[in-house]
Amino acid sequence: MATIYRKTITRNLPDGAELFKRKGERLARWRDRSGKRQTAPVIEGRDGSLRIRTEAGTYTAKFRDGAGVVREVATGCKTKDAAQAVLSELVERAERVRSGIVSASDDAVRDWLSTPIAESISDYLDSHRDRGSSGNTLEGVEIRLNRLVRDLRLVQLRDLTAAGFEKWLAARREEGMAPRTRNSYLEVAKAFGNWCVNGQRLASNPLTRIGKVDQNSDRRIVRRSMTPAELERLLYVARWRPLAERGRLSEPTDPSERTGARDTWRLTPLEFDNIDDALQRARKKLAKKPEEIVRLESLGRQRALIYKTLVLTGLRRGELASLTVGSLELDAPLPYATLEASAAKNRKRTEVPLREDLVADLRIWLRDRDAESAAVSVPLRTSQADAASLPLFEVPRQLVKTLDRDLAAAGIAKIDDRGRSLDVHALRHSFGSLLSAGGVAPRTAQAAMRHSSIDLTMNVYTDPRVLDVAGALDSLPALPLNLGRPDDHRQRATGTDDRMVAPTVAPKSGQPSKLRATADNSPRRPPDPSTAKNPEKPSVSRGTVEHARQDSNLQPLVPKTSALSN
Repeated sequence: MATIYRKTITRNLPDGAELFKRKGERLARWRDRSGKRQTAPVIEGRDGSLRIRTEAGTYTAKFRDGAGVVREVATGCKTKDAAQAVLSELVERAERVRSGIVSASDDAVRDWLSTPIAESISDYLDSHRDRGSSGNTLEGVEIRLNRLVRDLRLVQLRDLTAAGFEKWLAARREEGMAPRTRNSYLEVAKAFGNWCVNGQRLASNPLTRIGKVDQNSDRRIVRRSMTPAELERLLYVARWRPLAERGRLSEPTDPSERTGARDTWRLTPLEFDNIDDALQRARKKLAKKPEEIVRLESLGRQRALIYKTLVLTGLRRGELASLTVGSLELDAPLPYATLEASAAKNRKRTEVPLREDLVADLRIWLRDRDAESAAVSVPLRTSQADAASLPLFEVPRQLVKTLDRDLAAAGIAKIDDRGRSLDVHALRHSFGSLLSAGGVAPRTAQAAMRHSSIDLTMNVYTDPRVLDVAGALDSLPALPLNLGRPDDHRQRATGTDDRMVAPTVAPKSGQPSKLRATADNSPRRPPDPSTAKNPEKPSVSRGTVEHARQDSNLQPLVPKTSALSN
């Protein structure tokens, strides 16, 4: 029953087509691109529009495959002889499958190799959606695969080869692409290849033998943690900068820096030392627009609360953006926020503990937002179900740009003397480092960070500069140089020389490091860390009773008295 034929198809009525009837049949007449006159029957589509019925430009092969199933395959051939040759090849392949010379799976792979790779990529992205992949993950996979298709000029699935991909990686290395970025492209491409193998689209993954490069040998972005004093300054600036922006002064521009005839003045930049004066000027300037003052203050409070939540929970930006009002359980004995598996990086549903002061801030935030929504003509929420689905915060996608401006206004260097930088993800690094600085056990910190490896928690997300390494030395035993012979000292210490002498070598004890609490309801500026006195250095050797208290419960994650308390 093997045959070839042209399928009958319908398409939109051509522009400028002339309608007429012949022997009771409605027809359309028009000229194609080459100027040749064409005629075709006219039918009515499902939506009531007029369409023409015509034959496809290429032939379709109809045959029975190796499993005995009747199939129709587009040959892509415009001539009958070429289409017949394709049909003969398909029939021969079916015979080889039926005779057992070739397996059905290998024969299916052969079909997929000649299909457009865009079709496989589209199906692969659909599989990600079916698995519940987050929007960020899906976007990253799509961007990387599309770039590979474009750069490697991949048309069919058979065009994906190890040699071509290695050549592309080498070119990116010469351009200066970071090892971690190159590895991310390799991971996406390998995952796509494995999916094709599992779906019998490829017999084997051509990229399997390509290994990752050492990311630590050339890390382009090394993040650092923020100190408690820096966090105080950041939260203060974030809280009041939106309003203070309206109180900036103007100054004339340097003639050498002017770019046009009207570029004669500019606004002075906000700094930590002048933000309070800018706030006063802004309030006077907007005295007749109290609703604008309320809006800007709310914007600043939300921004500061976003930063604080990131630092006190260790959530990533995308994870925080996924939280809704219904995610919060503020009245539970141990308050928490539910992070759904679809938004978590490890794809596990997690209950993230919330510290008491953060819970209080969230209550105030939700209460004030409800009051604002009730004041508008169209309420933001009409039912309890609608309220639960509202986002907790409006987290900007480009939050890093806002953070950079806040850091500059707070006088905090984005890149320190070690070349380590601050960005939004560095707030998660700060969370891990402050846990360690607060005496939290490594295994507890790992659970709080939701890491699969404790090495990642201790070596990547813990900044040694935040830890009190100098204070740790106080926990070491005293070693005076006037004790005499070591043997005599040990005898006296153990009482074997018939004399009762108290031990002279004893470790010093200290209290766990505590972060100071500051209020947030008034625009009091935090202390300048450059003028603050250095308190007595605490020891990292802590009492077992307090350690047991911290380790027995994940709530709170860090000491309750904190520089982040609002």
